[in-house]
Amino acid sequence: MRVRHFPLTDYQSIFDKMLSHTEETTQSSENEIWCVEHPPVFTQGRHGKKEHLLNAKDIPVVQSDRGGQITYHGPGQAVIYFMFDLKSLNLGIKDLVCLIEKSTLALLNHYQIDSHLIDGAPGIYVQNKKIASLGLRVKKFKTYHGLAINTNMDLTPFSYINPCGYKDMEMTQICDFNPNISLQQVFQDYINIFKSQLEKSSDQLSCSL
Repeated sequence: MRVRHFPLTDYQSIFDKMLSHTEETTQSSENEIWCVEHPPVFTQGRHGKKEHLLNAKDIPVVQSDRGGQITYHGPGQAVIYFMFDLKSLNLGIKDLVCLIEKSTLALLNHYQIDSHLIDGAPGIYVQNKKIASLGLRVKKFKTYHGLAINTNMDLTPFSYINPCGYKDMEMTQICDFNPNISLQQVFQDYINIFKSQLEKSSDQLSCSL
């Protein structure tokens, strides 16, 4: 599995790269994880409703083809994209989602942050405040898009939207609980944990939390 680290890169450029990569890869291609940080941008899911954008201010809005509603990306947020062929990994999409969630919970636990899931509201939460958002797209068993972990960022733009379609959703981030964790550390720790969880699941028919 190849891990690629990008510098601060605008969302549209990475989105275009994801589409090209997904079209060009085959089942024999190496699976990849992309670690990215984006300049300020709102991204709207393919079924996103306009009313969840309250006031964009001067932040660009980009239409995406991932699942879910509108969200915000900005500097200080660890964005991790899963460029996988599910057949080569012998995984279903629900298994992958479960592995991503389990790895995020384990990451936060590693930082001594007690996190949890909420039924019917995808993502990871701390004290019912959202700390990580998840949105994937699958085409012909190939995945792209992924996970955004709020690490050390300006959370204000989340107040300009209904995050992921939820009115009055409160957001939080890793630095609120552990100010000594860097973005690069989050990327490295998450990748190590995810790979470990993937290896553990390899002999199982499905993943369960």
